[in-house]
Amino acid sequence: MDDARVRSEAFRWVAEQVARYGDVLPRALLLQGFVLDGQRIPLLGPQGIFKPRVLREIPLSITTAPGGPCDDAFDRDGLLRYRYRGTDPDHPDNRGLRLAGQRAVPLIYFHGVVPGEYLAAWPVYVVDDRPSELAVTVVVDIPYELEPPRGGSAAPEDSFGEVREMRRRYTTAQVRVRLHQRAFRERVLEAYQRQCAFCRFRREELLDAAHIVPDSQPGGEPTVRNGLALCALHHSAFDRYFLGVTPDYEIQVRPDILEEEDGPTLIYGLQALHGRRLWVPRSPRNRPDRDLLAVRYEDFRAAI
Repeated sequence: MDDARVRSEAFRWVAEQVARYGDVLPRALLLQGFVLDGQRIPLLGPQGIFKPRVLREIPLSITTAPGGPCDDAFDRDGLLRYRYRGTDPDHPDNRGLRLAGQRAVPLIYFHGVVPGEYLAAWPVYVVDDRPSELAVTVVVDIPYELEPPRGGSAAPEDSFGEVREMRRRYTTAQVRVRLHQRAFRERVLEAYQRQCAFCRFRREELLDAAHIVPDSQPGGEPTVRNGLALCALHHSAFDRYFLGVTPDYEIQVRPDILEEEDGPTLIYGLQALHGRRLWVPRSPRNRPDRDLLAVRYEDFRAAI
């Protein structure tokens, strides 16, 4: 089966699933894949470097599992360093990655945000092979329609290689931010059983992952212990210091908000929370960090 055609259909199929389900796709869906000419083509497999049987040499996708054994990470230049399979540079999977780089063949990257849930980025390219480090460097480019070759490459061509490199670096940086944001959201919502920590509201479409210490400040890391699952109303109120949380998990309402007179949303949505205890995850390792809450609470008090 023609390699470019398989990749074109894979890109199109992933785009359709993202449009239908959102950025984060379930593993079961990716394992099922799509059908082309009567053959089912999965998008990933048990190993991180995955080549379906219909392809001869070069993998279709690479995957980073959440909490997996590989230390795939973005380097100081903002590019993805993807680990080889095992320690043998000549393993067929690693040779396939090398060929993808040599032939500029696009792949799909699946980044696990929580077990069983993946965020997709495509097309990605292997731009540097580092056998001594057992890794390759990967960049993301803008999506495009990949058609079977007709006398030339189907990828976007630039008059200058420098322009292409700048575009790929920018796109990779954008994907990196999106990966971190979505991973943070999914991990926080999972820890809080997909409900608001203030009011227990459960409609996931209206839930956010709020930073306790903002990511613009020291200590504002995108970790579960620096996060709260909040509904849209309480996220906005928390960000604007209408609401605060003590290091002992007590919710407090700013005095002027308590004294204000308005309709039922103010009364039941905000004022009624004063003195209530924050709902926290059962696992101590997922509960809000008390030191981070103390930092945030001081900011809340300063806003009074």
